[in-house]
Amino acid sequence: MSSSERPLVDLTARCACGSVGLSVRGPVVSMLMCSCLDCQRATGSGHATVALVPAAALQLDGVAKSFDRPSNSGATFTRYFCPDCGTPLYGQSSRAPDMRMIPVGFFAGQNDWFEPNQLIFARSRQAWDLIADHLPRHETYRQGAAR
Repeated sequence: MSSSERPLVDLTARCACGSVGLSVRGPVVSMLMCSCLDCQRATGSGHATVALVPAAALQLDGVAKSFDRPSNSGATFTRYFCPDCGTPLYGQSSRAPDMRMIPVGFFAGQNDWFEPNQLIFARSRQAWDLIADHLPRHETYRQGAAR
């Protein structure tokens, strides 16, 4: 994806109960879908739909709770969520400490800028999870991605 294809966003939304807000202002670094088993568990669906943004672009209004777990890369992945209603807010990998993964659906009604450019962890994609055939698929992480 060239820098001219990366949208600049100015988004604000609140969790389901309204106690935590999240604002994202700035460039979107990448837009993707992930079919790893952890994303399937976390979303309750066949994949996560996420945008990668610089940590400095994200601002939290309220207090989030987090959960750390080892990821398939050996890094630690931390998921942040509302402690009251459980709404997923964002994720962070120790592989990329200056980046945040935001769930695009959190910004429902404000996410027409999203255009995924790849599917990662295609090896664990469920056959019933219909993902556009034109998307490049990577068995694990995107080949050549920084580790």
